Amino acid sequence: MLIDNIIEYLPAFDKLRLTAGCYSLSVKKIKMEKEYFAHETAIIDEGCSIGKGTKIWHFTHIMSKCKIGNNCNIGQNVVISPEVIIGNNVKVQNNVSIYTGVVCEDDVFLGPSMVFTNVINPRSAIIRKDQYAKTLVRKGASIGANATIVCGHEIGEFSFIGAGAVVTKEVPAFALVVGNPAKQTGWMSEYGHRLNFDNTGLAICPESKETYQLKNNQVTKLKK
Repeated sequence: MLIDNIIEYLPAFDKLRLTAGCYSLSVKKIKMEKEYFAHETAIIDEGCSIGKGTKIWHFTHIMSKCKIGNNCNIGQNVVISPEVIIGNNVKVQNNVSIYTGVVCEDDVFLGPSMVFTNVINPRSAIIRKDQYAKTLVRKGASIGANATIVCGHEIGEFSFIGAGAVVTKEVPAFALVVGNPAKQTGWMSEYGHRLNFDNTGLAICPESKETYQLKNNQVTKLKK
């Protein structure tokens, strides 16, 4: 390296001072880089905010003005468009496209090759950048592999979108939806288990042992 060649011909005192300075800069750089990890093939545009402990893997592009929270895992070949907001502990699997207008709250799971949209009626020759629709994915929701989320809808907290589903309307909290177009077929617990309600409207998650109540076609988790 050029800096090594320069240091070699300096007096001993200056050599020590310069070496210490370079070391100090290296330490500062390492500290900055340790806030999050990005693979060397990832592209991160200027103006992004990326939280501590987040990992960004091969060939992923994080575009300008994105906000990504702490402890997220962004898989390979992911595109996150400008101004997308992603909360903490979000897992984005390989080949996912997240377009401008999408907000994902904490603990969201986005399965492999699922995709969002942001324009209802796209045409190549018509510019509609001022018409991007908003899509909100609430806390703890899971979206399965190859699912498509048509823009302008809210995906309820802890809802579960089956693999390959095409979501064209709002999804209630804790709802399980599958198919094309997606239709609700049941309810899911926070731990991702199907809830079987009895004639009193109560169900117990087999893993967490927490109790849920179904009332007026809405599910809530009861406090212990």
